[in-house]
Amino acid sequence: MKELEAIQFVHEQLLTKPKFPDFKTGDTVIVTYKIVEGDKTREQDYRGDVIQIKGHGLTKSFTVRKMSHGVGVERIFAFSNPNIAGIQVVKRGRVRRARLFYLRGLVGKKARIKELKMTSSAN
Repeated sequence: MKELEAIQFVHEQLLTKPKFPDFKTGDTVIVTYKIVEGDKTREQDYRGDVIQIKGHGLTKSFTVRKMSHGVGVERIFAFSNPNIAGIQVVKRGRVRRARLFYLRGLVGKKARIKELKMTSSAN
């Protein structure tokens, strides 16, 4: 028990949890990522679908999948990564699973995720 408390204490001291918008599996997001090349830094956008969110607490991470020139590319981001400049949710997806690994085997229109229709309560 004391080992778990010690690990949790170290995580709280070393890792910081930035404020990102709430998103879930199936959402299309744009992750703005800082890239350091020599003494220069720049920001690059990575747009794709969130296919999984795993972990909990400060070690939580998410996987984003995109198609690049007909090839599927996946990238894993940690929520506590200081190189993530920001996350923007482009569209909400309507999915019934927590992990969308079946998208790896689909091509073209079959690989699309339905958009979640938001109902406005303002009358």
